[in-house]
Amino acid sequence: MNPPTPSSVPVADAPPLADARWRRLHGLASLALLCLPALVVTTPSNLLPFGLLLLLGSVLGLDHLWRARTLAGPLLRAQAGLMLAVVLLAVLSVWLFDLGLRDVDNRSRFVVMPWTLLWACAFKPRLAMLWWGALAGLFGTLLIAVVQVYGGAPRADAWTNAIVLADVVLVLMVLVVFCRPPRRWPWVLAGMAAGCAVIVLSGSRGVWLALLALLVAMALAIPWGRGRVRLMALAGLLLLLATVALTVPELREQMRLDELRSDVVRIEQGDVDSSAGARLERLQVAYATFIERPWTGVGIGHFDEAMKRLPLCRVPGNTVKRCHLDHAHNDVAEWAATQGLPGLLLMLAVYGLPLGWFIRLHRRTGQNGFRGPAAAGIMVVVAYVLCGMTQSMFAHQITASLYVVLVGVLSGLALVSTVTPRQSAR
Repeated sequence: MNPPTPSSVPVADAPPLADARWRRLHGLASLALLCLPALVVTTPSNLLPFGLLLLLGSVLGLDHLWRARTLAGPLLRAQAGLMLAVVLLAVLSVWLFDLGLRDVDNRSRFVVMPWTLLWACAFKPRLAMLWWGALAGLFGTLLIAVVQVYGGAPRADAWTNAIVLADVVLVLMVLVVFCRPPRRWPWVLAGMAAGCAVIVLSGSRGVWLALLALLVAMALAIPWGRGRVRLMALAGLLLLLATVALTVPELREQMRLDELRSDVVRIEQGDVDSSAGARLERLQVAYATFIERPWTGVGIGHFDEAMKRLPLCRVPGNTVKRCHLDHAHNDVAEWAATQGLPGLLLMLAVYGLPLGWFIRLHRRTGQNGFRGPAAAGIMVVVAYVLCGMTQSMFAHQITASLYVVLVGVLSGLALVSTVTPRQSAR
């Protein structure tokens, strides 16, 4: 018998490939990975099917999860530490302000991050299933968005809201671009077109900056021409799309460009009772609240308490909508105003630590080109950071759950790829 090659998995950590039970668990994990992006916004159940398959596989393969802790190693401990910090700070805020445990709900989802890392290391689901699921999710969401808008809805929102829909669709586009199997660029371009159409139909504007970052990264990842040529081609395409958007009245209205211009004029006149104006007002309130209560904030999940700084929002029984929205529409403002300096530092860690993990994992994989699970992880974090400038990403269960699951799964798959035989780059 030939000795094992250096690139193979150590015998102690290798799954018994001849073991029928492990093969069934591997297939179950791959099915879960397909359901994760495919059903997240195309069904009202969102991440429930993935969660049930995750739980089932974990219970049936508990011994494999235990053995996988060696492979997960320091990364598992780091993710568990981040999870504990987020949950404990949330519980502390609830205790300090005598709030209900429901306010810990979205933060408690961080428990899934180290769990899915261990799960991915144990069962090694196929990355291609995540890609196919993302592609199916984009096409399915496009169908839903078209039916909603042409059925009379002003903005597509699926079973969530328009902003969350656009943010999740952008994440699916990231998976389609960077988790792609070899020679799948036609499908990637089709998926990107579907995603862009959904974003237009959603009328969400906060996702534009993140979409631009994705398009730039995608242009640099296309395997033809030099980087400068690809960027010039992208610039020409963006110029064409901007021209079309500005000259077609129906498209301009759907993208809310006229509304944005009107919002800016109203802000200049001192009127903040608009979409853009309300966001600016909330940033000002968050800053003032942080200065006043730098250590504790006003309590997790209760940004509406900070809004009572405004005379309009102190009127008993007022029905002004922006006074009763319990998040700040900005990640940094939200965590700083509701949990003080500890929350602000933790917010930076929630994005900064995974970004560092993925960068190191991408270097270790030796991947030819910017693709694979670590590259996808980097872009997921970048997308969340940019979308988080105009939305509180962890104030909604869908975006909060999707982030922690993808950080865990993608880091696990990237870790596995550093110890298994490397595949062809394209």
